[in-house]
Amino acid sequence: MTSRVYDRVILGGRVMDPESKLDDLRNVGLVDGQIAAITKEEIIGEDQIDARGLVVAPGFIDLHSHGTTDETYRLQSLDGVTTTLELELGTSDVDEWYRAHSAGERINYGVSIGHIKVRMAVMHDSSDWFPVDHAAYDVASAPQVREIGELIETGLSEGAICVGMGIQYTPAATRDELLGVFRVAARSRAPVHVHIIPGSAGLKDVLSLATETGAPLQVVHLNSSALAETPMMLEMIEAARSGGHDVTAEAYPYTAGMTEIQSATIQDIFKSAPDARLADIEWPRTGERLNRDSFERYTGTGGPIVVHSNTEEMVRAAISNPLTMIASDAYWQDGTGHPRTAGTFSRVLGRYVRETQVLTLMEAIHKMTLMPAQRLEARVPAMRNKGRLRVGADADITIFDPTAVLDRATYREPSLSPLGIHHVIVNGVSVVSSGKAVDGITPGRPVRARIQ
Repeated sequence: MTSRVYDRVILGGRVMDPESKLDDLRNVGLVDGQIAAITKEEIIGEDQIDARGLVVAPGFIDLHSHGTTDETYRLQSLDGVTTTLELELGTSDVDEWYRAHSAGERINYGVSIGHIKVRMAVMHDSSDWFPVDHAAYDVASAPQVREIGELIETGLSEGAICVGMGIQYTPAATRDELLGVFRVAARSRAPVHVHIIPGSAGLKDVLSLATETGAPLQVVHLNSSALAETPMMLEMIEAARSGGHDVTAEAYPYTAGMTEIQSATIQDIFKSAPDARLADIEWPRTGERLNRDSFERYTGTGGPIVVHSNTEEMVRAAISNPLTMIASDAYWQDGTGHPRTAGTFSRVLGRYVRETQVLTLMEAIHKMTLMPAQRLEARVPAMRNKGRLRVGADADITIFDPTAVLDRATYREPSLSPLGIHHVIVNGVSVVSSGKAVDGITPGRPVRARIQ
C-alpha cells in the first residue's frame, strides 16, 4: 500500500476508460481536482467512496443542452453529466454569457456563438428565445449579412467553443448568408453545429456548405432531423467522411422532440396542417394532443411543445451507429421541459445497453465521453483532459450501477431523476452523492476556446 494520502479515493470500482480500453477493477486517487492514480494497489485518502459493484466512468459530456440554469444543471448532474454545453442555439455575446455564469455552476459549462442568436440581435427579433418574426422571416440586407459575419467572428475571438446554427429556425437566411458564416468558422477551424432542414436534402445542403468552405460540421440530433431517412443520412455522413471531410453527428434516445410552438419550424409545418397531423403535437403542461383550435390558442400564448414524430426503430439506428455521439438536446422553460433533460444518459445505459443490448457498455460510454471530448479538443484544449480516465485528467467522474441504472423522467413528469447514478464528481468535488444532489456547491468550470 502506498503511503501517499490522496484528497479522495474511489475504491474497488470497475474502471472503464474508452481511450485506453481499460475495463478492470481499480482504485482511483484524486488530488487537486485531477486524477492522480489508477491502480490495483491499496490507496488511502482523506475521503473515500466505496465503488464495489459499480462502474467508474468518465463524467458524461453533453454537447447539446439548452438548459443553462441552476435547475437544469442540477437535473443533468443527477443523470451523470459533468460538462454541459449550449452549442446549437448558442449566444450572441460570448463574453457576457460567460460573465453571467462566472459566480460558479455545479457542472462544467460552455457556449457557442450562435447564428440564430446573432441574427435575432441584428434583425431585432421580438423574441428572446427562438426567432418568431424578423430573424425568422426577413431576408438580411448586405450590411446586415456583414454584421452577422463580424459578430460571429467576434464571438470566436472571445473563446466561443464553436459556431451554432439552426437553419430550420431561420428560413429567410440565404445560402450566401450561411456560406459566409461557414467561411468565418473555417478560418478558425471551428466546428459548425447545425440543426438542418429535416431530411436528406437538408443534409445535402449543409454538406455542400462544409465541403465548399472546409469548415468542420456537426449534425445535431440526427434522428429527429432524419426520421425515416436515418439510415440513408448516416450513409451520406459516412461517405463524406470517407471523402476526407470532417463531419460528425449526435443523437438522443427519444422518439419525440420539443421546441417552441411560435418558432418558424413549427409554424411553417403546422399552421395549415389537418387535425390528424396536429395531433402529433402534445401540450406538455396538460398532456392534451392539439387540434386546430388549441394550436391557434397556444400559438398565441407561446410555450414548449412535444412533437411525436419518430419511431423506435430509427432511434435505435441512430444511437447504435458508430458515427454518432450521445447528446441530450436538453430543453427546459419555466418549469416545463423534455424528459431528455433529466434522463438521456441513464436511458441509454438502462434501455439500450442493459435491456435491448443495442450497444455494449463500453460503446455507450465512448459515445458519452471520449467522442464529444475529441470532437472539440482541437479548438478547446481543456477537452483533452475530459472524457477519459487517466492520470492527469480532470476528476470529472460518474459512478453508476450497470444493473440498475434507468431513466424515470416522462413527458408528464420530466424532472424525475434516474435510478442507479450513485456518485457524480466534478473537478474532484461530489455534486451527486449516494444518488442525491449535493446542493450549495459550484465546482463547475468554464469550458472555452483560447481567447484571441
